[in-house]
Amino acid sequence: MIFAVLIPLLIACFVPMLSKLKHSIHTGIFVFFVPFSIFLYFIQFVGAGFTPLRQTYNWIPSLGINLDFYLDGLSLLFVLLISGIGALVVLYSIFYLDKQESLGHFYVYLLMFMTAMLGVVLSDNIFVLYTFWELTSISSFLLIGYWHFKERSRYGALKSMMITIFGGLSMFGGFVLLSVITGTTSIQVMIQQADVILNNDYLPLILGLILLGAFTKSAQFPFHIWLPDAMEAPTPVSAYLHSATMVKAGIYLIARFSPVFSTYEWFFITVSLVGIITLCWGSYMAVRQTDLKAILAFSTISQLGMIMAMLGFGTEAAVYAAVFHILNHATFKGSLFMVAGIVDHETGTRDIRKLGGLLTFMPMTATLALFGTFSMAGVPLPFLNGFYSKELFFDATLGLTSANLLAQAIPYLAVLGSIFTFVYSIYFFFGVFTGPKRFDLLPKKPHEAPIGMLISPIILVLGVILIGLFPNWVNAPFLLHAAESVNSAVEFESVYFWHGWDSTAFIMSLIVVVIGTLLFLTRKQWYPVYNVLPGKWSFNKVYDRLIEKVDTYSANITNYYMTGSLKTYMSLILVAILVVTFGFMMVTDGLTINYDNLAEITILELSVVGIMIIAALATIFTKNNLAAILVLGVVGYGVAILFVIYRAPDIALTQLVIETVTVALFLLCFYHLPKLRKTNEAAGSKIVNASIAIGFGTLLAIIGISAHSTNGFDSISEYFLETAYTLGGGKNVVNVILVDMRGLDTLLEVAVLGIAALAIFSLIKLRKNKEAE
Repeated sequence: MIFAVLIPLLIACFVPMLSKLKHSIHTGIFVFFVPFSIFLYFIQFVGAGFTPLRQTYNWIPSLGINLDFYLDGLSLLFVLLISGIGALVVLYSIFYLDKQESLGHFYVYLLMFMTAMLGVVLSDNIFVLYTFWELTSISSFLLIGYWHFKERSRYGALKSMMITIFGGLSMFGGFVLLSVITGTTSIQVMIQQADVILNNDYLPLILGLILLGAFTKSAQFPFHIWLPDAMEAPTPVSAYLHSATMVKAGIYLIARFSPVFSTYEWFFITVSLVGIITLCWGSYMAVRQTDLKAILAFSTISQLGMIMAMLGFGTEAAVYAAVFHILNHATFKGSLFMVAGIVDHETGTRDIRKLGGLLTFMPMTATLALFGTFSMAGVPLPFLNGFYSKELFFDATLGLTSANLLAQAIPYLAVLGSIFTFVYSIYFFFGVFTGPKRFDLLPKKPHEAPIGMLISPIILVLGVILIGLFPNWVNAPFLLHAAESVNSAVEFESVYFWHGWDSTAFIMSLIVVVIGTLLFLTRKQWYPVYNVLPGKWSFNKVYDRLIEKVDTYSANITNYYMTGSLKTYMSLILVAILVVTFGFMMVTDGLTINYDNLAEITILELSVVGIMIIAALATIFTKNNLAAILVLGVVGYGVAILFVIYRAPDIALTQLVIETVTVALFLLCFYHLPKLRKTNEAAGSKIVNASIAIGFGTLLAIIGISAHSTNGFDSISEYFLETAYTLGGGKNVVNVILVDMRGLDTLLEVAVLGIAALAIFSLIKLRKNKEAE
């Protein structure tokens, strides 16, 4: 599995070279075989007899962080969506993107994102999952901002990254707490310890942090605002990221951790409430939009809210319906994004106010849109897969047995959200393909798209129809395994179209169709309601204002301390180190002083230390450069004498050599500098300087003493004493440590010194050359 996860990233390394051939052959043709091969590899696991697979590769075993990959029904569903729709998107992009575009950049970003998503859904280690999770945010930032010369593209890319990374960092905090509580980094082991997590005092905090990560990534209310702005990306990106993959990462996270939290009441309340609000708000706002991709963006928000709500219900029926709708949504929404791209590509606009009457000019595209929109609307027709999962959703809302107000209100809210879903779906189709022709408003004369651009949406629409006609083909061998991964109590039941006239869910569907049709026909009459709700109120304005304030305050703070004074910078650094380190030592009981096992202090040591103190104080009051350096050298030589007294001749020799070289270099440098002069500093400034100097010196002394007195870890000295001769072949332990045990470290230190010497030599040479000129 690791090969399948990393192969897109490996191929991405060769894309820049392949992109040089784009004038003779489109780069996407090479890239297409990557997701297609991954899809063919994983499709073999589909079947009634499938059992989960696990593969482990050591990475950082000392920290419990390994590349643990786990393939079960849930991850298999997402892997096939990521690779299958990824292949169709690449095929679509071959005909959508012109060869003059920066294809190398586009496909590198796309393959990077593919690896990230595969890693998210296959990782069993929470920290590896988090690594891939953040890679999805970074790669999607690059994809959304692909047309970086457009201000809106840059704005949308930054907005998506700011919101999703905020959620990702929150999720990381929840993961850290989970690993501490359970003592493991494996998700599957955590699921087995669900009772330990549920009985922990930090459960509300853990749940809140993880839900923040899921809600931001899956554009749940009120974090949904990044998704519409992300539509500035090229249409292949929208079809891939925002219908089938990235936005479903949060859905996957909730599904994966449902076995842990599903019995917790606040999980049901929070996830269900946020999901059902997102469903209603997204569908309501979609009707207001005039850009085709904006309509689909709010549609995606709405559909994701519906899936999230079902996962919040947690019942067997709801979980199965959620899994079913994940598949259905990917088929009809992916096709609709491609249809929107085709309309834009062939007419030059996505503004629905300028479109209309395209049915006769684009019959194939219109047919594809018909199946996609009607399936999304949940129209009760047996060849539309969207109706099946929508009716299962209604069944799930009716099956809630909780007596609280939320559970009782959910069926009504589900109908409300579905009514607006019907309205925007019908609005999308009839607004584009029927009605009066407005060709004088179009930048280009409309015509049917080339067959190459139609292949991908045709395949997706065929998926809509085939799943609708034969839903049980994907039931037992595929969907059931995914549902069981979320709720082990899910059992196989045949999915069929007709449940009788007395079916409450079917009656709810009829209500949606009837009221939705009336609202669509009277849209112009009730459209002014948007002037009241949301009116001028907008979460986008809140986000923009927040970012503006952060920028302003950050600039003010930075300008306050960035004065150009090295003294100010050093003071701030020393104070920060002093406060943080001393505070940490106070909290962790690091100030403990242990007088055991100390060497005897004689008059000789006290005399040497006394001379060092006098020399250090003398450097403060001397007014001559050379004298200050020589006096400071006394301190260094005093340290060397102490090493000799305490029988460390190797270290003493090193100290003597370094001190001699340092004093000589200082003498050479300071000879050319101005003489030290007395500054007229205010008394308060002198007090601050003295306080920082005394405080920092005291801190270092305390650190030295506490380091001897505190043994947080077992001493490694015994290991070096025992193995210095057998492993290093030397009796001098210090030399063996430097040359063998830390040989690479020593080599790099020498390399750094060599580079620094070359740099200094170059600067001196350059100065001499300028003086000669």
